[in-house]
Amino acid sequence: MQYDGLIIKGIGGFYYVEAAAQIFECKAKGIFRKEKITPVAGDRVVIEVRDNGQNTIEEIKERKNILSRPPVANIDKLFIVSATCEPNPSTLIIDRLTVIAEKNNIEPIVVFTKKDLKPSDELEEIYRLAGIKCYSVSCLTGEGTDAVKKEIDGAISAFTGNTGVGKSSLLNAIDPALVRSTGEISSKLGRGKHTTRQVELYKIGNAYVADTPGFSSLDIESGEVILKDDIQFYFREFNDYIGTCKFASNCSHIGDKGCSIVDAVNNGIISKSRHESYKMMYDEVKNIKEWQL
Repeated sequence: MQYDGLIIKGIGGFYYVEAAAQIFECKAKGIFRKEKITPVAGDRVVIEVRDNGQNTIEEIKERKNILSRPPVANIDKLFIVSATCEPNPSTLIIDRLTVIAEKNNIEPIVVFTKKDLKPSDELEEIYRLAGIKCYSVSCLTGEGTDAVKKEIDGAISAFTGNTGVGKSSLLNAIDPALVRSTGEISSKLGRGKHTTRQVELYKIGNAYVADTPGFSSLDIESGEVILKDDIQFYFREFNDYIGTCKFASNCSHIGDKGCSIVDAVNNGIISKSRHESYKMMYDEVKNIKEWQL
């Protein structure tokens, strides 16, 4: 009998698929190996369930997105967690992750923690001005955590944040069982020691949260090279101005004469902080040509 399902995790060539309110252990058909397609957590699949238990993945449905490191598909939302202090926030790191999310058709959501230690108003304004959802929470008092919990409803989400920003405390506020599960796995597998393992999706109500060591670092950027002319398209607040510069075909939006985006920055319509991140990212890849990729 065939069912539509969702891959929750993969271990040693076996894939665990949630389908028909059950979890089925499956192997992938050989055709996927021939076509060099590897099933990953988050894949929506069709499985064949057999009486002898030799269940197989028959079809991998079209992916909304696929990340290679960590390997996961069909992520809807990426929660970028940053503390307001201890450690101090880096808007460049946040902006890199928003760009990678936008490139992969993932909704970026920025969450600032430790608002009880330092207000986040100025930081929040940067991302609200850019049209990116932004939340401020205190994991100590619980303030703001319910709003983040509502955001994961019905979605497949991942949380990224460097050590010390309060990501585990935030996840604990969302669902204590999630942190207990991920903590046990972390101690066994040596999280923080670059141990590679597959992603596992944890179910919370009708939502899923991806647990993986990769999301606690910047591994999400691995293999994601964006050409200089394309970076502009992943800063959503630039969209209304692209193509309207005086020298539109050659404008780099760095400091060019007649640049509509630079004018918008000078007029306070686009955040100076976001534009500075754009310029740094542009400078990093400006000499990379498409044929080199």
